[in-house]
Amino acid sequence: MKLKDLDYVNDNINLDEYIAFRTMVKEYMEHPEWLGDFSREDLVTFLEIGSKIWIYYNKKEPVCSMMSIPSSKKDLIKFKIPIDCREVVDYGPMFVNPKYVGKGLQLQMLEELDKYSANLGYKYGLTTIHPDNIYSIRNALKDGFEYKNSIEAKRGPRNVYLKKY
Repeated sequence: MKLKDLDYVNDNINLDEYIAFRTMVKEYMEHPEWLGDFSREDLVTFLEIGSKIWIYYNKKEPVCSMMSIPSSKKDLIKFKIPIDCREVVDYGPMFVNPKYVGKGLQLQMLEELDKYSANLGYKYGLTTIHPDNIYSIRNALKDGFEYKNSIEAKRGPRNVYLKKY
């Protein structure tokens, strides 16, 4: 399945639909704590500061979603990344409808976020992944991310990966 063949929305996202989609995906996950779980209020704040959410559809069925979040100085300190926060974009929650898992969509979303972020002038992409989430780690490494360190986050341990565009 190719991401480019799907319809998508990335403006005026219906946050209730996004949250319902994320909740449905988490219900099918063996380890739902691996997926980011921002509140509606957090999402509104992120969108106000320049974050972007994409939801991809096959006809009207949600297939996958991705998010970009401008980094903050506070986050980069927490992630132990000594780079100017204006140069870094955080690849936020990324998830796939259980019916479409295994079709290469996560790697394609990473590649789309790379292009989008580089076009906005960011120099680095950052992502955090649970150390047991081998599938996501493989996709990040395949996309050119490099392991930088490990941290303890609210949701548990996270590996921090950074990619230079």
